[in-house]
Amino acid sequence: MSDTFRAILVTRDEEKKQSVSVSEISEADLMEGDVTVAVEATTVNYKDGLAITGKAPVIRRFPMVPGIDFAGTVLKSGHSRWKEGDKVILNGWGVGETHMGAYAARARVNGDWLVGLPESMSVQQAMAIGTAGYTAMLCVMALERHGITPERGPVVVTGAAGGVGSVAVSLLSRLGHHVIASTGRTSEETYLKDLGATEIISRDELSGPARPLGKERWAGGVDAVGSHTLANVLSMTSYGGAVAACGLAQGMDLPASVAPFILRGVSLLGVDSVMAPLALREEAWRRLAADLDPAKLAALSTTIGFGEIMETAGAIVEGRVRGRVVVDMGA
Repeated sequence: MSDTFRAILVTRDEEKKQSVSVSEISEADLMEGDVTVAVEATTVNYKDGLAITGKAPVIRRFPMVPGIDFAGTVLKSGHSRWKEGDKVILNGWGVGETHMGAYAARARVNGDWLVGLPESMSVQQAMAIGTAGYTAMLCVMALERHGITPERGPVVVTGAAGGVGSVAVSLLSRLGHHVIASTGRTSEETYLKDLGATEIISRDELSGPARPLGKERWAGGVDAVGSHTLANVLSMTSYGGAVAACGLAQGMDLPASVAPFILRGVSLLGVDSVMAPLALREEAWRRLAADLDPAKLAALSTTIGFGEIMETAGAIVEGRVRGRVVVDMGA
């Protein structure tokens, strides 16, 4: 095994100007951890796009190997749960932000951050799901805990053609929900209906300033957009409904009224994927293995090689990427 391996490295100069390059690094350059993993597959999430382009201050320690999730095989372990040869998944925990991440042939991490790869799933399938799909599952589980069943009425998914949205549409439809998919890309109507969406609406219906209360249109929602879009979704949620919020593509603000909460008993469910406890992570991955149609997963994902990561990072921030992107680290 070579002493060095390729990695995408993000650095910053004294003027805090960020630069990105493909570099050769060694295990000595990696950060502390009790498990070393051969990274076999990773993905490009919206957050990864922000990190590489510098469009938002995702990276908080330099130099940094970005990439917030990976799947691969344990090479070395000093952790009681893992041994050499185990197949594992990592999502979040600040990896790719404050701890060197996935865009390298190897990663050294805290074994507590890892989840076992479900037996029925390949590393490529795990990364077709990735943090975006795992977050979508956490949103679905949050809605279920709140009692949002198919019998309650339709559910809306915003940013439906994106990573979180695509998986959420597929999951919710397979679980029997009437799914309303909101997207700014009307050309993706066939794609979204193939994933299981029943109705397609333009994001323009939700992206402007919201009324305090709108017509009741859905019992629940999964929102990856934030800002005015989330405010509109809340204003149109029916009595006793709930919205799981996990993203901020339109913005971090929430220009909403308290009216949906106090006049309709609507609940806003915040969903965090980065620091979620192990039991919740393991449940989410068990559910993904059981509830996500492998054929739909294949339809919503494309595969690229290591050399295409940086170009794809720019495209995803610009909204030019559909569904999920798998990075084959051997390509």
